[in-house]
Amino acid sequence: MTDTCLRFDDLTLGYHGHPAVHHLTGRILRGTLTAVIGANGSGKSTLMKGIAGILKPIGGNCFARCGRLAYLPQQSEIDRSFPARVIDLVSLGFWQKCGLLGRIGREDRAALAACLEAVGLAGFEKRPLDSLSGGQMQRALFARTMLQDADLILLDEPFNAIDSRTVDDLLRLIECWIGEGRTVLCVLHDHDLVRERFPQTLLLARELVALGPTSEVLEPENLLRARQFQEAWDEDAGWCDAGGNFSTDPRPADRNAPAARSLNKVGAHV
Repeated sequence: MTDTCLRFDDLTLGYHGHPAVHHLTGRILRGTLTAVIGANGSGKSTLMKGIAGILKPIGGNCFARCGRLAYLPQQSEIDRSFPARVIDLVSLGFWQKCGLLGRIGREDRAALAACLEAVGLAGFEKRPLDSLSGGQMQRALFARTMLQDADLILLDEPFNAIDSRTVDDLLRLIECWIGEGRTVLCVLHDHDLVRERFPQTLLLARELVALGPTSEVLEPENLLRARQFQEAWDEDAGWCDAGGNFSTDPRPADRNAPAARSLNKVGAHV
């Protein structure tokens, strides 16, 4: 399919009015697998939260033309000390269908068992979450994502600190989702893995550096531009208004005004 699933129109995202993703414009096609890459602090996780609706734009817009959306955050954002079992975690995948307190029927239980089987966790239903390895926890989170039956799936560093066998198993699941016509965005750091398994790539350095076929996005000149753009950002930089004028006040009165970045190193223009 070649129609648009996601469109970014001059999108700026941030926290407490301070930008982390700046003036992003582009689109993601339906049924594609896209890696989201960039240095630490480049805005990758912020972008995922903006797409998921967890963060509201400071400026611009993000349009998602899809039905259900599933968002899998980094494991570090999940409290594994909560006294819950694998089945409790995975069952949360039904919340859009049944609500948090809704009853799960026979067909739902069969679907849950099938998802656990698919991720290699059959028989783990009653295991407490704090007893799982990192790879087992990620498998459980993927099972929960599968139950959401989403058209657009956002994965934030899903392969961080897990074993290579789990990475291979989860990649096969992702490729099955693409085969079903779903759209997947995946935050990654491993450029070799991106080159090998991800056809499309979005390269961020707080602003968009490149978006398109992976072989083109990961050209050396784009990686150099990403490093230069990232270095040019200054946390104490001023702000720009809609006309591109800068202010030295780090907290603009209008929280919807697009945020600025420092231009003192690469001479880029907003």
